[in-house]
Amino acid sequence: MSDHPFTTVRDLLRYAVSRFTEAKLAFGHGCASAYDEAAYLVLHTLHLPLDTLDPFLDATLLPAEIERVLSVINRRAGERVPAAYITNEAWMHGYRFYVDERVIVPRSFLGELLEEQFAPWIAQPEQISHVLELCTGSGCLAILAAEAFAQAHIDAVDLSGDALAVAAINVRDYELQDRIALHQGDLYAPLPSTRYDLILSNPPYVNDQAMQSLPAEYRHEPRMALAGGNDGMEVVRRIIADAGQWLTPDGLLVIEVGHERAHVEAAFPDLEMTWLSTSAGDDMVFLVHAAALP
Repeated sequence: MSDHPFTTVRDLLRYAVSRFTEAKLAFGHGCASAYDEAAYLVLHTLHLPLDTLDPFLDATLLPAEIERVLSVINRRAGERVPAAYITNEAWMHGYRFYVDERVIVPRSFLGELLEEQFAPWIAQPEQISHVLELCTGSGCLAILAAEAFAQAHIDAVDLSGDALAVAAINVRDYELQDRIALHQGDLYAPLPSTRYDLILSNPPYVNDQAMQSLPAEYRHEPRMALAGGNDGMEVVRRIIADAGQWLTPDGLLVIEVGHERAHVEAAFPDLEMTWLSTSAGDDMVFLVHAAALP
């Protein structure tokens, strides 16, 4: 006889929502609410389709299944581990990526801009032949770039060998080894001599003060992938300083900076930039034309 009263998926879903709400969890890693995250974790743990909850709500579970789900709920609520690290997967725009604690959990507004092939800024996506992604982490944006620009070769760089090991898994999963080259090193340092039509980056940009108040979930992620120094612009400054040497004459540099727009504008008062619209507003991602770069 088990020491808990749960028998169905509905019971566990209700319990998970209560635990997650009581624990005041932060949901910045894919799911928007306690309910969404509870449904995802319950379905994933039971190997049920992630988009089909209703037919299974009143299914009676085996004791071992209940124990498995409870263990996941306890880990999420008790240790504040992001769901993606528990399930070893993250979803972006319908694409599934392998993740673990060697990389930050994929989440980027560059993903939705890639889905639109950066229209209207890129008029002829089929003519994009070379794309560079700096600070690639799990490789998710490099893969979305390969999907968006069918003729392009992608170079993806990260300082962390651990992160690139995860990126290699994802590149293999999408069978893109012929089109995506992974490079370990500091920004442009490991690259072959190439000019790029597009340079993308979702670099570390969280300023020191914001780092100190991050929710517990974010503290499970690699600090080097988040921390951007005093004003958050440490890496961004270095990307911008040298980008002009790596772009084609009409190339574009696109950088995601989260909530740091004020720090961007303070750091680069004379740089002509365009802020792009995303689902989160108009101050998350900026674009610079090669001609405007130093």
